[in-house]
Amino acid sequence: MRVSNMRIGVRLGAGFGVVCALLLLMVVVSNTMMARINAGTDEIVHDRMPKIEATTQLLVGINEIAIALRNMMLTEDSADHKAQVDHIMQTRELNQRAISMLDGSLKDPRARQLLAQMKTHIGRYRPGQDRLIGDVQANRLEAARAFLASDLRPILRDLKQATNALAARQQELSSHTADAAAATFEESRRLSWGLGALALALAAAIAYWISISITRPANRALGIARTVAAGDLTSQIDSDSSDEMGQLLLALKAMNDNLAATVGTVRSGTETIATAALQVASGSMDLSSRTEQQASSLEETASSMEELTSTTRQNAENARQANVLARSASDVAARGGQVIEQVTGTMNEINAASAKITDIISVIDGIAFQTNILALNAAVEAARAGEQGRGFAVVASEVRNLAQRSASAAREIKVLIDSSSTKVASGSALVNTAGDTMREIVSSVQRVTDIMAEMSSASSEQTDGIEQINQAVMQMDAVTQQNAALVEQSAAASEAMQVQAATLAQAVAVFRLRGDSGAVAPQSARPQPAAPRTAAPGKASVKAAIPLRRGAGTDTVKASKGAPAAKADEWEEF
Repeated sequence: MRVSNMRIGVRLGAGFGVVCALLLLMVVVSNTMMARINAGTDEIVHDRMPKIEATTQLLVGINEIAIALRNMMLTEDSADHKAQVDHIMQTRELNQRAISMLDGSLKDPRARQLLAQMKTHIGRYRPGQDRLIGDVQANRLEAARAFLASDLRPILRDLKQATNALAARQQELSSHTADAAAATFEESRRLSWGLGALALALAAAIAYWISISITRPANRALGIARTVAAGDLTSQIDSDSSDEMGQLLLALKAMNDNLAATVGTVRSGTETIATAALQVASGSMDLSSRTEQQASSLEETASSMEELTSTTRQNAENARQANVLARSASDVAARGGQVIEQVTGTMNEINAASAKITDIISVIDGIAFQTNILALNAAVEAARAGEQGRGFAVVASEVRNLAQRSASAAREIKVLIDSSSTKVASGSALVNTAGDTMREIVSSVQRVTDIMAEMSSASSEQTDGIEQINQAVMQMDAVTQQNAALVEQSAAASEAMQVQAATLAQAVAVFRLRGDSGAVAPQSARPQPAAPRTAAPGKASVKAAIPLRRGAGTDTVKASKGAPAAKADEWEEF
């Protein structure tokens, strides 16, 4: 795999990985050396020093015992003897502890041999100490001095020699450990310096290699970018690597080729844009003229709709008044119907009373008939009675005459009642007929009232609809006026687009393409300015509405050379 094909991240990772590996190696080596130094220091502190201290304690103890024995021979005070003996015993105990510690911790053969000799001499020295103490306590001082000089002093000398030899051996071992730690430190220092120098040199080499592999393609890409920025699109861009910088060069090549194609397309399309802008301007002028005509027609339509609205509103008012009159007539007819119904009820009651009177007359007639019969019977009986019944016959005759007159009056009343009943029945029939007729009149009036109400409602709805149509026509008039203003703006925008097409041609002329002999001169397709538009006569509302938008159109013409796209929202509305 070629190094130039490696991605920049891989190169950086590999370079830093090597440096980190060297740093890790330095850390491992340093830790190993420090562990060795620490082991030596720990051996000196926790092993050699306690042994040296124990050996020193033995020497001090031996000397203190010898001094105590000498002090005992210099005085005869028993209390002092006892104190010296107690001190000797305590010193023996301390020496024994030191010997036990050395016996359990010494590993060096020479040290253990010296310790064995020292223990042998101590074994010989202690009985001599006891004998000397006994002679002193028995006040045999001369014998004690002779024993000390002849027997005990040589043993003490041998014991000190063995103890000093053991102490010297411990010092020697401690020095060896310290020398080994110092040698380890020196070795670690040299190795650290060596690894550091190697890491620094390798890091510098890797940094230089990575820098060169990045900066060279980057400088080349920068030169290409500057060439493109200067308008030169004729550069030959090649890349022989597949890393990020190689991909950047390939992207710059694609950008250069695409930009060259775009510039060529823009050059070829500039004249087409100018021609299209000229056509748009011409169409905008035609559209402006037709829009003015449409605005005039809409004004006339709005005037007619206003007159129709006024007439329809008057018709609706008349329909409402007729509806009020129809409702009043309906109320009067309803009241007349109620009166007819009351008269019909009264006639029915009169007819019923006449029927009752006829029944009463029939009863009276029957009573008169029976009275007449009774009078006849009384006359017959009076005739039979002769002279005695003459007065009774006279009374019966009078009663008979009265009964006959009552019957005659009852018949006359009955005839009158029958005639009245017949007339009442005829009147009731006429009243019923009048009631039916009145109900039909009320029903007809109610239907007329309903129809008038429907006509009034329809007239109101028609008025509302015509008013809505009038408002819609007015809105269409306003929109048409706005469209006229937008047509003016579109014409101005078309002119601005022509100017921008020329400006665009000049802008792309700075680029040099393969096969160009020089800069391409910009093509101007700017048409002749259109003749000013004359407003149609009778368009007061249009003239009042157009200036609201014409200011924006004028601003567009003034600023079109700088920012023709500033009126995109008005184009969308148009």
